[in-house]
Amino acid sequence: MSPASQAEDAARAYSEWQQAVAGVLAKSRRVDAAELGPEPQKLLDTTTYDGVTVSPLYSGRDELPEAPLPGQFPYVRGADANRDVNSGWLVNARFGQDAQDAAAVNRTVLDGLENGVSALTLSLGGKNLPASELETVLEGVLLDLAPLTLDAGTDVADAAQKLYALLDARGAAGDGVADRAQVRIGLGASPLTDAFAGTAGVELDEAVALAEAAASRAETVRAITVDGTAFHNAGAADAEELGAAVAAGVEYLRALTERGLTISAALGQIEFRLAATDDQFQTIAKFRAGRQVWARVAQVCGASEFGGAVQHAVTSAAMMSQRDPWVNMLRTTLAAFGAGVGGADSVTVLPFDVALPAGAAGVSKSFSERIARNTQLLLLEESHLGRVLDPGAGSWYVEQLTQQLAEKAWDVFQQIEAAGGYRAALTAGVVADRIAATKAARDADIAHRRTAVTGINEFPNLGEDPLPASAAEAGSSVAGVTVARYAAAFEALRDRSDAFLAANGARPQVLLAPLGSVAEHNVRTTFATNLLASGGIEAVNPGPLDAADGGIATAVKESGATIAVLCGTDKRYGEQGAAAVAALREAGIEQVLLAGPEKVFADVKDDAAAARPDGFLTARIDAVAALTELLGAIDGDNK
Repeated sequence: MSPASQAEDAARAYSEWQQAVAGVLAKSRRVDAAELGPEPQKLLDTTTYDGVTVSPLYSGRDELPEAPLPGQFPYVRGADANRDVNSGWLVNARFGQDAQDAAAVNRTVLDGLENGVSALTLSLGGKNLPASELETVLEGVLLDLAPLTLDAGTDVADAAQKLYALLDARGAAGDGVADRAQVRIGLGASPLTDAFAGTAGVELDEAVALAEAAASRAETVRAITVDGTAFHNAGAADAEELGAAVAAGVEYLRALTERGLTISAALGQIEFRLAATDDQFQTIAKFRAGRQVWARVAQVCGASEFGGAVQHAVTSAAMMSQRDPWVNMLRTTLAAFGAGVGGADSVTVLPFDVALPAGAAGVSKSFSERIARNTQLLLLEESHLGRVLDPGAGSWYVEQLTQQLAEKAWDVFQQIEAAGGYRAALTAGVVADRIAATKAARDADIAHRRTAVTGINEFPNLGEDPLPASAAEAGSSVAGVTVARYAAAFEALRDRSDAFLAANGARPQVLLAPLGSVAEHNVRTTFATNLLASGGIEAVNPGPLDAADGGIATAVKESGATIAVLCGTDKRYGEQGAAAVAALREAGIEQVLLAGPEKVFADVKDDAAAARPDGFLTARIDAVAALTELLGAIDGDNK
């Protein structure tokens, strides 16, 4: 078949698909298909918080020119053309947090390395081990096989000196490392992103001095980490995280070159840490786009061949929930998948119970850490995701999303540059204000349940054991870092429910008043039960009720509830709604709500106040506000 014929067939198929879409939408919206316009499929488009449009279908019409191979500018397909496909990305794990026994940490590190860990992040200083214990912690660890990154906060300079002394001593003793460059070290200095997050760290001048010293080492040492997770944890969307991270990276380049480092040496001192979320395609595209944008920076600086960004993915702390934490295993699996397919050099999977105080999930720390490690190992060793470099290449959707994310990230970067650069933009609030706006939009979507958070605002498990009070106190903290967790608003309601349970022996309750047969009311009783449970309120369902036979009065008396939700079909509301509302009030119910929109009560003939509901529960109400009001009415606290 000729190319012209293929194009004609593709155009015909696309037109037929458009007509099919128009038919379905016309039926669901009860309009004529002609009213939907020439491109009805655009009604199915969704827009991300970055303003990227995601279409319902991608085809050859969306094809982009093939990007260069991995290892070639602009590195969108990967910075390393020679990555070992038998091992894939590096499985990173963090050690030493809140630890005081160096020998015990060493045993844990060696156990991790023996069971699949291939890269280490070591916490030192503060509440963690002092840098003086570094030699003990790393005893038996072959650093040419397992790259090491330090997380030492203000103690990074001391930790670097201790590490250099250890490396020199090993080299002098003949450690068998012929090529010292195979020893890969990240010092983890991140003053610019620390400044945004409010985290204690070194000053920029000290980080630059560390980079100068690192550049002269025989080992491959990168002194500076651009920690994009600081922006993500505050609520940033993907392009905002990338754009702000690149702006911080450029600020580092300026500081490093001003101190005399060549641009190639300066680029070699920077690596990126980015968040991976459970939106797998966004995550795949994000890591690909991140390399593309940083490569453009290197190109502008005249060093394209040094523009391959080193990327470390960390599964999102913001997406982690305290309630039904087992769902976090699914979230981190999707995130690790996206980061790995997107070409991250190393990936850290956070333990599923990381948002909870130790032991609150009823499992040991070693169990949750083992699950986090094995999540990656299953992806690598059973699903073989590391066997192909850039498996997303050629996907019309992935390529388009990568390109759009890169363009949006570059726009964010340019806005920060226009404000005077990263530090000036930070001082002026440009970065924080933009991210705060995105967070507010996301919070509204979650509150209105336009965005589902499984186990939180959809399918909550009201029967799970109450959490300790320390969980509520740590609600905005994950592993010691302040995080705008997506589940926080609903979980605060659940905390109130736990407190009510402890004080009263039962959870806050609302009576359901189902009208008609189960087939009639089941959809809305299920909806109301799910909605109420997301706020920690138990729905009491006595089964079908009838205002005429006294069943409503009996149900109210047995439940002891003061709030009721009427559930039924629109037709049933028209026939019995007013009488049911009046019967509920007469039985002692103080607030009557109706599951459904207000318009379904428009045709009710009895317009007396006593026969009309006090409010209406629909799928897109502000659930957080509505549930807060209900809890206040039940527990007497409207705060």
